[in-house]
Amino acid sequence: MSKPEVLILQHAAWEKPGRILTDLEEIDLPTQTLNITTHKKPDMPDFNEVAGVVLMGGPMGATDFDDYPGLKAEAKLVRAAVSVGKPVIGVCLGHQIIATALGAKLKRNGTPEIGVMPIKRMERHDYFSMWSKQLDVLHWHTDAVTLPEGAQLLARSAETKVQAFRFGSALGMQFHLEVTPQLLEEWLDEPAMVKQLKASGGSKSQLRNAYAAIYGQLQPLAEQVFSGFAARCNTYARSLMN
Repeated sequence: MSKPEVLILQHAAWEKPGRILTDLEEIDLPTQTLNITTHKKPDMPDFNEVAGVVLMGGPMGATDFDDYPGLKAEAKLVRAAVSVGKPVIGVCLGHQIIATALGAKLKRNGTPEIGVMPIKRMERHDYFSMWSKQLDVLHWHTDAVTLPEGAQLLARSAETKVQAFRFGSALGMQFHLEVTPQLLEEWLDEPAMVKQLKASGGSKSQLRNAYAAIYGQLQPLAEQVFSGFAARCNTYARSLMN
């Protein structure tokens, strides 16, 4: 068989994998990027040839199956992957898809979190090991999730009780470690994103400056998380080829 690939599920054109893809490419892991949100019966790769799953962000709700039936297929894929120990990582909407697929509840946050704000470490794990008790990260969400039963809570914020968690082979992160300054500029060129930003009281210049100030501090954690995920996928790929 050909080398197993990592499946990247994108939900909006501007919600790209950024640093996640960079770390996968650095170890020559093949990837395939799909957007299946509107497909009732999406055409996806053979599950047995998938080395890992990446679920990106997007503007829809994680359980909005009527308008986006492909999300139901994504939830099914998450459960199947976790059941066999296949690596899964989810960002923002992807984090919420993982959580709800594993039995968590989806809810509207009291206050949207958009901009640079702190998260607090709850526990350490190899998947996500903050080196300090608190860290400023980039947020951009209006929904939140409860913690799936049996999951390990890794981080929270003042407004969102579940900012990061792990469940078996899956890691969910509500915030955006994957965003590079270049990708942020693409977000700030997207009218829907700018509308949300302004509605929350922010501005493009303010966010750009705030992110530039923390970007260097985020690099070690982002590198740890995404290179670790890539290594897990590579190990899983080798197990499929044996």
